[in-house]
Amino acid sequence: MVNMMAQKSDQTESEQHFFDFAAEAGLTKHFGGLEATEELVELCNIGEGSYVLDVGCGVGQTPCFLVKKYGCRVVGVDINERMIERSRERAGKEGVADSAEFRVADAQDLPFEDDTFDAVITESVTAFPEDKQKAVREYTRVTKPGGYVGLNEATWLKMPPPPEIVAWASQDLGAQVKPLTSDGWAGLLEGAGLTHIVVNVREVRARREAKELIHRYGYGGMLRSLYRALSLYARNPVYRRFVKRVRKEGITPDNLEEYLGYGVFVGRKWLGGASSGI
Repeated sequence: MVNMMAQKSDQTESEQHFFDFAAEAGLTKHFGGLEATEELVELCNIGEGSYVLDVGCGVGQTPCFLVKKYGCRVVGVDINERMIERSRERAGKEGVADSAEFRVADAQDLPFEDDTFDAVITESVTAFPEDKQKAVREYTRVTKPGGYVGLNEATWLKMPPPPEIVAWASQDLGAQVKPLTSDGWAGLLEGAGLTHIVVNVREVRARREAKELIHRYGYGGMLRSLYRALSLYARNPVYRRFVKRVRKEGITPDNLEEYLGYGVFVGRKWLGGASSGI
């Protein structure tokens, strides 16, 4: 009984601090890396002059990338205040602070007027809220008529996933992650009244994901994040326990590609405004 209570306490602690640690290290990630981000950009018709909302922006990598490469304006929101601080730091260092704004906000209760953005995107975010449909309806509400909502999210390829796959996803993406099947994700878009649904699903390949992380942040960015992580490890006993738990559970299962993938899911808001499904 004591061992079970200790295990539950460790898991709760990890859930509590997973994104705090990621923010301190200055490193957040999502399946598919930069390639998946560019696919979202294309399918959501994001270009010069677009006004984009990135929900769950993490440390601000995607908003800064969108401003620099595509010349759009971006608002990034995240529920974690330290993530927003990191995002603002990044925007300042990369010289895009005039076009990239960051705010603390909940995906299920966005602080924006109806019909504000040309596109709303998320990357490994909507798998976390308890009420996913409410979150997607919020994305749709703040999107302009004719605009797009695009998700890049962890996706179950087969159900039910075995315990080792669920454990791996939990330690890799965050303990509270709850992926859906491709039909489940598409159903959320349809349930929010979106049309012209596009579904592209791919396998997760652990080695490719590691390369994508380097591609996205560069060797300099990865080294800076490693330095911050080592510094945090040295001074924070909670983080040391977290790292030990990740090491213990972090072995990639042989059957990972059979069960877990990621999907890019995009829908368009009805040109006449909010439909009766919203």
